[in-house]
Amino acid sequence: MDTEEFLLPRSRLANERLHAMIPGGAHTYAKGDDQYPDNLAPVISHGRGAHVWDIDGNRYVEYGSGLRSVSLGHAHPRVIQAVRRELDRGSNFVRPSIVEVEAAERFLATVPTAEMVKFAKNGSDVTTAAVRLARAVTGRPRVAICGDHPFYSTDDWFIGTTPMSAGVPAATTELTVAFPYGDLAATEELLTRYQGEVACLILEPADHTEPSPSSPLRPSREDPTPGYLAGLRELADRHGCVLIFDEMITGLRWSEAGAQGLYGVVPDLSTFGKALGNGFAVSALAGRRDLMERGGLRHSRERVFLLSTTHGAETHSLAAAMAVLTTYVEEGVTARLHALGERLAAGVRDAAASMGVGDHLVVRGRASNLVFATLDENRQPSQQYRTLFLRRLLAGGVLAPSFVVSSALDDADIDHTVDTVAQACAVYRKALDAADPTSWLAGRPVKPVFRRLA
Repeated sequence: MDTEEFLLPRSRLANERLHAMIPGGAHTYAKGDDQYPDNLAPVISHGRGAHVWDIDGNRYVEYGSGLRSVSLGHAHPRVIQAVRRELDRGSNFVRPSIVEVEAAERFLATVPTAEMVKFAKNGSDVTTAAVRLARAVTGRPRVAICGDHPFYSTDDWFIGTTPMSAGVPAATTELTVAFPYGDLAATEELLTRYQGEVACLILEPADHTEPSPSSPLRPSREDPTPGYLAGLRELADRHGCVLIFDEMITGLRWSEAGAQGLYGVVPDLSTFGKALGNGFAVSALAGRRDLMERGGLRHSRERVFLLSTTHGAETHSLAAAMAVLTTYVEEGVTARLHALGERLAAGVRDAAASMGVGDHLVVRGRASNLVFATLDENRQPSQQYRTLFLRRLLAGGVLAPSFVVSSALDDADIDHTVDTVAQACAVYRKALDAADPTSWLAGRPVKPVFRRLA
């Protein structure tokens, strides 16, 4: 379809209704219409498998589904069956449900490096709980975050370090310090500089950096340098701080047991979410028994308010998590995600190269978690070229803020995506030759999520 003919009138009206009632027009900033070309932000009607339909009646092959949470595809039969089985049995009680026991057992059997687990509804809750627990058990105030990871939590200890720091006291932000991924010497220097003050090192165990319009494109690694995670483990032990792995993305996508299971380095605490529920709201804090019990009742030390959420043990969400874990293990989903991602990455790279933009449309990351960068004529990250590229993808029936695959994709979906990418790259080449993408934008460029001004 020609982009000049591709219009979304119903979605455009729905977006206006969203902005009238919901700050930002979405309940998640990464889903905002500022992330899409002007007036081309589809509002979704429904999804099935690897496809979604917008309210204008268009069907798309979808990537990055639910911000990486829907890794099995929408309305996955096994997950939906498990959820339906619980719906008629009640979802929340005044005491724990037996489903909580079963879900904990299933999780710990799948992630055997953890000894205890507590469930919640979103990733921010469990990463903040991990940080609070680390501060409590060490008696130290500072949090050391890996500065190469774009997001850890909506809470002040992290958001205060971003350009959207309004409302966060400086005193809070000053307690968060950063270390670079892959650099043990710099991390040790940080721990020495703040000797006895750092409660924890928190990082995503595999290098995961989204392309940024404000910094040069860094080389991407699919795996940490050999010895890096083990070196962090040793540093944490030697300096008496807690090692926390944020496995929101790596959990299940890297292996059923997360990156810790794949790389064989055991953190003190780890956090899971996203793929765990296949779109249903469930997250997990897991880790060493002696640390986790500080948030429990069977000890004589000062209590830690670890996690206490009204809906944290919602039965149908826990049933969804159990079904997801079982499906991953029994059907080899992680291996399928990698195979699909490898096929997609190869196709996109070939399409970009054939159209002469192989150095400008760059596919990066692990096969199960692919992102892309759009570079300008000087090979610098460009929101304008990203806008041009997204417009062409949307018009071709591909909804792809990233190239993160779900296991519901098939060869025909990937072939269609690659064909659409090739068509988009033909226009990309024309814009590069003109050294001016504005003719193909038809409005303002897409914007980064984290920015100081709206």
